[in-house]
Amino acid sequence: MLCSDLMRKRWSGPEWNNAVMRVFGIAGYSGMGKTTLLERLVPELTSRGLVVSLIKHSHKAIEIDRPGKDSYRLREAGCSEVLLLGDGRWALMHELRGADEPPLAYLLSRLQRCDLVLVEGFKEGDFPKLEVWRAAVGKPTLWPSWPGICGIASDTPAALPAGDVQRLDLADLEGLADFVLAHAAEQAGP
Repeated sequence: MLCSDLMRKRWSGPEWNNAVMRVFGIAGYSGMGKTTLLERLVPELTSRGLVVSLIKHSHKAIEIDRPGKDSYRLREAGCSEVLLLGDGRWALMHELRGADEPPLAYLLSRLQRCDLVLVEGFKEGDFPKLEVWRAAVGKPTLWPSWPGICGIASDTPAALPAGDVQRLDLADLEGLADFVLAHAAEQAGP
């Protein structure tokens, strides 16, 4: 068996099918390709039999509802939360109404149990993260200044700054998935 086959077998086993959620972050400046990596990484992880969820943090105001829709009108009328249920999905919208953003631990507690929660953003959070870095963007790495970064994935690994952090190739999807699974931190489920 190849090493990657052993890792896939190891991480799709019963240790990932218990009551413990694991958390792993994807960090990097805007434009580095975090979402693009996640689009490729999630199918690789789910193909290993894992249930994967995502929390994405944005510094921008987000709007997932549309003006004129009943749910939008009722939220604007003052509802703290509006839950939409439709054919195929449901969504819960919670209005902060000037309150501080909740911490990651609170958001994790709102998710249904899963094997792995990927977190995009929350750069300052102290949980394991993989930084996505591309030299062409022209920004320095977040590592070593940001907490939790245990690896850097790049399209040009040779261009990464010297230091004690694992370097990974963005093109090696199986290797990236193995890295995420090996470093994900346990989080008590809801």
